[in-house]
Amino acid sequence: MTLSVTSAFDSGNIRLVSQQDDRLELEIVKDHQSDFYQWFHFKLVGGAGREVELAITNAGGAAYVDGWPGYEALMSIDREEWTRVKSTSYEDGTLTIRLVPDTDCVYLAYFVPYSMERHLDLVATVAALPDVDYRSLGKTIDGQDLDYFQMGEGDLVVWMYARQHPGESQAEWWMEGMLEKLTDPDDPVSRKLLSECTFHIVPNMNPDGSKRGHLRTNAVGTNLNREWDNPTEEKSPEVLYVRNRMDETGVDFAMDVHGDEAIPANFLAGFEGIPSFDEKQYDLFKQFSSLLVANCPDFQEEKGYEVSKPGEANLSMSTTQLAERFGAVSMTLEMPFKDNDDLPDPIYGWSTERCKYLAHGCLNALAQLVPDLKARKKG
Repeated sequence: MTLSVTSAFDSGNIRLVSQQDDRLELEIVKDHQSDFYQWFHFKLVGGAGREVELAITNAGGAAYVDGWPGYEALMSIDREEWTRVKSTSYEDGTLTIRLVPDTDCVYLAYFVPYSMERHLDLVATVAALPDVDYRSLGKTIDGQDLDYFQMGEGDLVVWMYARQHPGESQAEWWMEGMLEKLTDPDDPVSRKLLSECTFHIVPNMNPDGSKRGHLRTNAVGTNLNREWDNPTEEKSPEVLYVRNRMDETGVDFAMDVHGDEAIPANFLAGFEGIPSFDEKQYDLFKQFSSLLVANCPDFQEEKGYEVSKPGEANLSMSTTQLAERFGAVSMTLEMPFKDNDDLPDPIYGWSTERCKYLAHGCLNALAQLVPDLKARKKG
């Protein structure tokens, strides 16, 4: 059988450049109307029992080249279980994946995909639950619904939203785990949280980019997490809809969920450098981080992004915009594409199940922070 590849499906991305025997030269396709690229997801046909070499020749021009060293691609034969391809290497601008497939139908991806079909199943399941208010905040450029949930009856206003960058699919696996725990009627932590907080949840901020197989942008090449100071209907309707709803509800606590290509760890980024920086507000952010360390061994505080200097925060990003606009205790949660080097898993690396367990840890930490958040809100 002749080797072939295809990415003509939900979140697919690859292009065949050339083929010589069992070696395929491939390229990742740029996000539409953008220069960003790094996400790949494709099907390899006809490779059973053969020593196949897949060379992604434009990896050196990807958005985050530091993400390739130490990275291992993911492979699946059933699209359910995804394991790491140990013989993944990066050299001279080319990412090479070597494998001997067990079957003639194998899928490969940058991280475990979270399909739009699975997203629709998640939304339908949660929307059907009692005491959950579902609505569409509006239509995206490609005509998809921007799905939104509201649940809980407490005074604290909590916002959780994910996948502004669609290629960071671990963010929606985190969302699935968070929603499973939060809607479990037997979970005492969730029952307590729902009595003291009102949750506003957007499980996928960028459905168009997700379906198109983009790394970082929406249908017209807009990086949504650089639009929060001035979102528009033409370029960033997703942010406009969410920020308008936030203006109606207010925000006390917010978590924006992402993935990081290069850093092999889970970490938080905060709102240092905003013009109205307040020590008490920031202390609650640091307190949440410490609580998360205590609740989840997969989380740490040593590795992360460089902190902005006073007055130099980028207010076009959601975390800083919400901290400045609402005085929110807001944060960005980052998960690795590689693995958590402090607690590695040689077979799966950072996995979908670990995303879910981290979400559980975040809710546990939030429950412990609630008394101090309530005290701050009361003044």
